[in-house]
Amino acid sequence: MGFAKLVEVFDAHGVTFVSVTQSFNTTTSMGRLTLNILLSFAQFEREVIGERIRDKVAASKARGMWMGGKVPLGYRVENRKLIPDEDEAARVRRVFTLFAETGSGVETVWWLRAEGITAKAGRALDKGDVYKILNLRTYLGEVVHKGAIYPGEHEAIVPRDLWDRVHAILQVSPRKGAAANRQQEPALLKGLIFGVDGRALSPTHARKRGRLYRYYVAQRARKGDADDSIVRRISAVEIEGVVTAQLRAMLLQPEIVMGTWQAGRNHIPDLTERKVREALSNLTPLWDELFPAEQQRIVRLLVERVTVGHDGADITLRVEGLASLARDLTMRPAA
Repeated sequence: MGFAKLVEVFDAHGVTFVSVTQSFNTTTSMGRLTLNILLSFAQFEREVIGERIRDKVAASKARGMWMGGKVPLGYRVENRKLIPDEDEAARVRRVFTLFAETGSGVETVWWLRAEGITAKAGRALDKGDVYKILNLRTYLGEVVHKGAIYPGEHEAIVPRDLWDRVHAILQVSPRKGAAANRQQEPALLKGLIFGVDGRALSPTHARKRGRLYRYYVAQRARKGDADDSIVRRISAVEIEGVVTAQLRAMLLQPEIVMGTWQAGRNHIPDLTERKVREALSNLTPLWDELFPAEQQRIVRLLVERVTVGHDGADITLRVEGLASLARDLTMRPAA
């Protein structure tokens, strides 16, 4: 409790303060004046000390010095200086590289989890962590203070060209980026969906009252010679939902995990069943947040054919796709 607060408590309770060594007390006007002068000087001293500390920090950062705080991923501290940690620096560069390739924070997180890349304490990185890393100029060997940027004493661990590529992507609105991806790849099962007659169903769409409706239509129905034995038209949202739901469920089945491991270990000698199981498990919760283009890439990687009839849909998996998936999910950061 500050001295001024104590005086307020004394006054509230009718208590006076008497100094034996400095010959003043709060029962007289002179004593109260002296006390107020002392309190003003004390406040002045605190403010001056604060200003000096802030000036010292600003001057030190202008010289590129690290002024303490949480040590960022990619560095360690020696003699009060940031020193690159090679293992962690590789993780940071991998975050930048993945984002530059995918253009998506969600997809970057998915790949990071698939590759087992974590924060300093071993915690899995989330989307917030990714964007903090992507915007930390410390990785360029710079120090930032109140909007000003200074060359730092520490070494950069992210190349300038990679930083520029990432920030060119970050300048685009996430909503616009998502819309562009949806427009580029609207048909998830294009070229994969067939009727029981063996003929492909083609994607099409219609607008009603300003709303877009997507369908897959049988080729024979388009030509007018379809009969009741085939599905003439099916909602794209409905069939895509059925296929992705089945696919996600299948990826968690023990036999699929085992098949993926067996298919992938021919290409990755140190691949383990546990790594495959963890990678496939990480795919499921993030599926709905992936851009349609990435969803389509994974579907094309795993699905050979979808056959739709009046009794439902049959999905044929690509065995070689399981091997490719294993390579993708378990690839390690480049040295």
